[in-house]
Amino acid sequence: MTLPDKLTISRIPLTFVFMWFLFSNGLAAKIMALLTFILASLTDFLDGYIAKKNNISTDFGRMMDPIADKVLVLAAFVAFVEMKLVPAWMVVIIVFREVAITGLRVSALTRGTVIPADDAGKHKMVSQVLVIFAILLFLVFREAGIGVFRFWDENIQSIYGDTIFILMLITTVLTLISGISYLIKNREVYFHAKKD
Repeated sequence: MTLPDKLTISRIPLTFVFMWFLFSNGLAAKIMALLTFILASLTDFLDGYIAKKNNISTDFGRMMDPIADKVLVLAAFVAFVEMKLVPAWMVVIIVFREVAITGLRVSALTRGTVIPADDAGKHKMVSQVLVIFAILLFLVFREAGIGVFRFWDENIQSIYGDTIFILMLITTVLTLISGISYLIKNREVYFHAKKD
């Protein structure tokens, strides 16, 4: 297994570490959740960079990279719904898009075709990572504001809540656009699968 493939796979156990910190109490735990998410996100950048630089891209890596991304991102979004930070309907749309596209990828793989992520998918991933990062920062500030520095109040909570909603709305729209774009670009694979 190549180094980029190992980095890709590492995002999955890092997701479990991230979730453990996220649901733990205290400022230190929220900071560790943020740092773990940053580390997991960096592996996404590094695996692609190393693979391209050393020309060691593999079919396994092209298939697993977006799957590892989805595990990390969807775990975060579902956790945020559980924590009542984001609207469930937005996350349902995001999950549906990811499951549909993963299904298309698996269908193509059974026919010997690996469909890599396209530019729209990469932009969508960046927007999702940024909104998750923003929400994690919010959790750190809230924890610090309530438990340590005592500056948190309802006005700050409301501003952050509105900001998170707007960021999530933008991410949800980008996710939908990228999903539709992906289906259009790969419609031959989809229709071929239906004919079989």
